[in-house]
Amino acid sequence: MSIQVEFEVSAPPFRWDEVGGIRIGQSRVTLDSLLAAYHSGSTPEEIAVQYSVLHLEEIYSAIAYYLSHRREIDSYLEERQRKSQQQRSQFVQQHNLTNLRQRLLDRFSLKEN
Repeated sequence: MSIQVEFEVSAPPFRWDEVGGIRIGQSRVTLDSLLAAYHSGSTPEEIAVQYSVLHLEEIYSAIAYYLSHRREIDSYLEERQRKSQQQRSQFVQQHNLTNLRQRLLDRFSLKEN
């Protein structure tokens, strides 16, 4: 007599957000953030404490998907990093952030006098 067990195949708990990022489940936590914690040595249980809106099974599922699709996810992460650096550079150029700290300190000291 053999026992048959049926398994349900499930997709990773990912969804695309409005700006092209991958979020975990229904949360606002990005795949980028979850994997940054994972790469810094956090266990899934520690990540669950860090991001209390995530369920442990979502974290394990996201990490398992990453480990099975490392090349694609690393490519996605690299592209996100490149776009982020590009946006940061554009913002600095548009808003003249050079010496911002000093300018704010100068204004603050003028108000005190």
